[in-house]
Amino acid sequence: MRGRPSGLLVPITTPFDAQTGEVAPVALRGNARALLEMGVDGIVATGSTGEAALLSEPEYASVVQWLRELVPDDKWLVVGTGRESTRATIAACRVAGEEGADAVLVRAPSYYGATLSTAALAAHFRRVADGSPVPVLLYNMPKYTHVNLSETLVAALADHQNIVGLKESSGDLKQFAVLQSAAPRWAFFMGSGSRYYAGLELGAAGGVLAVACFAAGIAVQVRDRFRSGDRSGAGAAQEALSPLSREIVDSLGVPGVKAAMDAAGLVGGPVRPPLADLPEADRTRISSMVTDALAAATTI
Repeated sequence: MRGRPSGLLVPITTPFDAQTGEVAPVALRGNARALLEMGVDGIVATGSTGEAALLSEPEYASVVQWLRELVPDDKWLVVGTGRESTRATIAACRVAGEEGADAVLVRAPSYYGATLSTAALAAHFRRVADGSPVPVLLYNMPKYTHVNLSETLVAALADHQNIVGLKESSGDLKQFAVLQSAAPRWAFFMGSGSRYYAGLELGAAGGVLAVACFAAGIAVQVRDRFRSGDRSGAGAAQEALSPLSREIVDSLGVPGVKAAMDAAGLVGGPVRPPLADLPEADRTRISSMVTDALAAATTI
């Protein structure tokens, strides 16, 4: 893969066998194949939605390998490699590169996050980018890391030749624009499904959207209609996408995404403890929402 990453990328879930709890490669590859056939531009593996923090290092390497065998060369395979130490993050980036990733997505360390200065975070990301064999995208996900990447930090890293972009998942459109201005060379990805259209209007290179795990067809419509200049059509598709993102992804997290995938005909399956699967009432509500939204989307 050459050039700057762009387009609609899906941060795919990691399916687990309901009996053994092991990663289920057939389901993983089946989900990825179905999403690619819907027209997405690539897959993001082992991110927040992929329960990366709950995977062992051998599982992590296997997931990347299984997906690289499936994702064609003209689609992006981006791999989440954030770890708590700089050393471990670099090691994960090297594994991702060896297994064929096109780029890596690197979150901020979180355990000591409250004690890390901007200079310390900048040094961490700089060392990671120096040691990664493939291009690096930073990942701002303060909901989970409790670290919000600042304009000052992004500006300090803007000239590093191996840092090529950032996924912005705070949901703050003003911050999205500010960070873009601090690193105009980078490819910025909107990480909030309810703000995908707004991000494109602000000049985003694309979106990395958990809602696309179960509503890829609607997200593709936002992308395609925006690209064709049909702002009205893109807005209508966004109106269908936003409540799914807010009420399932934002409110219920990975368990909600997996339940919605089951409802959409993909394999969501169980989450890995300490995450907990949703009660049946929530699953029924999600199934109704997803079924209605996907049916309505055919008329947009």
